[in-house]
Amino acid sequence: MMDLGKRLKDLRKEKGLTQQQVADRIWTSKAVISSYELGNKTPSYDVLIKLAKLFGVSTDYLLGVEPRKVINVENLTDKQITLITQLVKEIEKNR
Repeated sequence: MMDLGKRLKDLRKEKGLTQQQVADRIWTSKAVISSYELGNKTPSYDVLIKLAKLFGVSTDYLLGVEPRKVINVENLTDKQITLITQLVKEIEKNR
Protein backbone atom coordinates (compact mmCIF):
# COMPACT_ATOMS: atom_id res chain seq x y z
CA MET A 1 0.00 0.00 0.00
CA MET A 2 1.30 3.44 -0.94
CA ASP A 3 1.76 5.82 1.97
CA LEU A 4 0.34 9.31 2.35
CA GLY A 5 3.63 11.06 1.63
CA LYS A 6 4.17 9.18 -1.62
CA ARG A 7 0.62 9.86 -2.75
CA LEU A 8 0.95 13.57 -1.99
CA LYS A 9 4.23 13.82 -3.87
CA ASP A 10 2.85 11.91 -6.87
CA LEU A 11 -0.30 14.04 -6.98
CA ARG A 12 1.70 17.24 -6.66
CA LYS A 13 3.96 16.22 -9.55
CA GLU A 14 0.97 15.14 -11.68
CA LYS A 15 -0.47 18.65 -11.24
CA GLY A 16 2.92 20.19 -12.05
CA LEU A 17 3.07 22.01 -8.72
CA THR A 18 6.01 22.78 -6.50
CA GLN A 19 5.91 22.23 -2.77
CA GLN A 20 5.77 26.02 -2.36
CA GLN A 21 2.75 26.28 -4.67
CA VAL A 22 0.91 23.59 -2.70
CA ALA A 23 1.84 25.32 0.55
CA ASP A 24 0.56 28.67 -0.73
CA ARG A 25 -2.75 27.15 -1.79
CA ILE A 26 -3.47 25.54 1.56
CA TRP A 27 -1.99 28.33 3.70
CA THR A 28 1.03 26.55 5.13
CA SER A 29 4.78 26.46 4.53
CA LYS A 30 6.94 24.59 2.06
CA ALA A 31 8.70 22.91 5.00
CA VAL A 32 5.38 21.47 6.20
CA ILE A 33 4.58 20.07 2.74
CA SER A 34 8.05 18.55 2.59
CA SER A 35 7.49 16.97 6.02
CA TYR A 36 4.22 15.42 4.82
CA GLU A 37 5.86 14.03 1.69
CA LEU A 38 8.78 12.60 3.67
CA GLY A 39 6.42 11.02 6.19
CA ASN A 40 7.86 13.01 9.09
CA LYS A 41 4.57 14.72 9.83
CA THR A 42 0.89 13.88 9.37
CA PRO A 43 -1.59 16.56 8.29
CA SER A 44 -4.47 17.54 10.54
CA TYR A 45 -7.99 16.68 9.41
CA ASP A 46 -8.50 20.22 8.13
CA VAL A 47 -5.30 20.15 6.09
CA LEU A 48 -6.07 16.65 4.80
CA ILE A 49 -9.41 17.92 3.48
CA LYS A 50 -7.71 20.93 1.85
CA LEU A 51 -5.17 18.65 0.17
CA ALA A 52 -7.91 16.31 -1.08
CA LYS A 53 -9.81 19.24 -2.58
CA LEU A 54 -6.67 20.70 -4.13
CA PHE A 55 -5.79 17.43 -5.84
CA GLY A 56 -9.37 16.39 -6.66
CA VAL A 57 -9.20 13.11 -4.73
CA SER A 58 -10.90 11.72 -1.64
CA THR A 59 -9.36 11.78 1.81
CA ASP A 60 -9.72 7.99 1.73
CA TYR A 61 -7.45 7.91 -1.32
CA LEU A 62 -4.85 10.09 0.39
CA LEU A 63 -4.91 7.89 3.47
CA GLY A 64 -4.65 4.67 1.47
CA VAL A 65 -8.11 3.42 2.45
CA GLU A 66 -9.33 3.63 -1.15
CA PRO A 67 -6.71 2.36 -3.59
CA ARG A 68 -8.19 4.15 -6.60
CA LYS A 69 -8.60 7.78 -7.48
CA VAL A 70 -12.11 9.11 -7.93
CA ILE A 71 -13.42 11.67 -10.36
CA ASN A 72 -15.06 14.71 -8.83
CA VAL A 73 -18.24 15.33 -10.83
CA GLU A 74 -19.62 17.92 -8.46
CA ASN A 75 -19.73 20.74 -11.02
CA LEU A 76 -20.79 18.67 -14.03
CA THR A 77 -24.24 18.34 -15.54
CA ASP A 78 -26.10 15.03 -15.49
CA LYS A 79 -25.44 14.69 -19.23
CA GLN A 80 -21.68 15.18 -18.72
CA ILE A 81 -21.66 12.62 -15.89
CA THR A 82 -23.46 10.11 -18.11
CA LEU A 83 -20.93 10.64 -20.91
CA ILE A 84 -17.99 10.16 -18.55
CA THR A 85 -19.57 7.03 -17.10
CA GLN A 86 -20.04 5.60 -20.59
CA LEU A 87 -16.45 6.42 -21.51
CA VAL A 88 -15.11 4.71 -18.38
CA LYS A 89 -17.19 1.60 -19.10
CA GLU A 90 -15.89 1.51 -22.68
CA ILE A 91 -12.28 1.82 -21.50
CA GLU A 92 -12.79 -0.97 -18.93
CA LYS A 93 -14.25 -3.24 -21.63
CA ASN A 94 -11.18 -2.80 -23.80
CA ARG A 95 -8.59 -3.64 -21.15
